Amino acid sequence: MSKFVRLYEHLRREGIAKANIVRPKRAAIEDLSITHCTRYLSEMHNNSVDAKEWRRVGLPWSEGLITRTFTAPNGTLLAARIALQKGIACHLAGGTHHAHRDFGSGFCMVNDLAYTAKSLLAEGRVNKILIFDLDVHQGDGTASILADEPNAFTCSIHCEKNFPFRKFNSDLDIGLDVGLADQPYLHVVQETLERLLDEEKPDLVLYDAGVDVWQDDVLGRLDISWRGIFDRDTNVIGTCVRRGIPVATVIGGGYDKDHARLAERHAIVVKAANAIYRKR
Repeated sequence: MSKFVRLYEHLRREGIAKANIVRPKRAAIEDLSITHCTRYLSEMHNNSVDAKEWRRVGLPWSEGLITRTFTAPNGTLLAARIALQKGIACHLAGGTHHAHRDFGSGFCMVNDLAYTAKSLLAEGRVNKILIFDLDVHQGDGTASILADEPNAFTCSIHCEKNFPFRKFNSDLDIGLDVGLADQPYLHVVQETLERLLDEEKPDLVLYDAGVDVWQDDVLGRLDISWRGIFDRDTNVIGTCVRRGIPVATVIGGGYDKDHARLAERHAIVVKAANAIYRKR
C-alpha cells in the first residue's frame, strides 16, 4: 500500500506533480451503487462482510482502507473528466478491475473503471468508452459489471495462465503466452488499439497501465522490460492523442518487495503522458 504515497512523492521530486494535482472527494454509497450492490457496499463500509468472502480481497479491513476504497473511484472519474477537457489526465491510483458487483477480489473492492464508465455515460458526457486494460491479469470484474452496457467496450490483454483462474468474458480478451517479450507484446498492443479505435470510435479511452507485466514482477508471468513498458505507454497515449481521443490513465497492478522501485515503475505512465502533453 505504500506505493501510492511513494508514487506521489517520486513525481514531486521529478517536478511532474506540481500545480497540476487535483484531489477527489470521497464517494458515497449512493454514488457507487451505480455499479455495485448497496448491500455489499454497506457491509464493506461497516466491516460486516462474511469472513470467507472477505478473504478473497486479500487485505485486512481498516478505516483507512475503506476511506481509500471509497475515494479512489472518484479519482478515476475526476481524471476522466479532466481528460475530456485537456486531452490527457493520469490518476495516481485506480485499476481495481477484479472488483465485481457484489464482491471484492484480488486486492480490489470497488471497480473504478466500471464506475467511471457508468457515471460518464449516465451523465451524457460521452457516447462510447473504450476500457483498454493492459494489466497482466484479466479484468474479470470490469467485464462482468459492464457485460450488458453496449456503450462501454472492454478490452483486456493479459497473461492467460495467471489470476483470475475463472475468467469473465470481456468484449475482447487477448490471452498472452507466459514469457512473452517486448516486441511481440508491443505489436499485439498497438495493432489491437488501432483496430479498436477504428471500429469503436470511442469518445474516451480509460487506460489501465498495469506494470505487473514487468519481467521481474512477483505476480506477473510475462517478460516485458522497463523500456518495453515505457514504449507501451508512450504508444498507447500517443496514438490516442494523435487521433484526438481523450485518454485517462490508471496505474493498475504492480508487485515488488522494493517499494521505491515499484513506485518508479508506476511513474512510467505519468512520465510518458507528461512528455506527450508537452509536445502537443
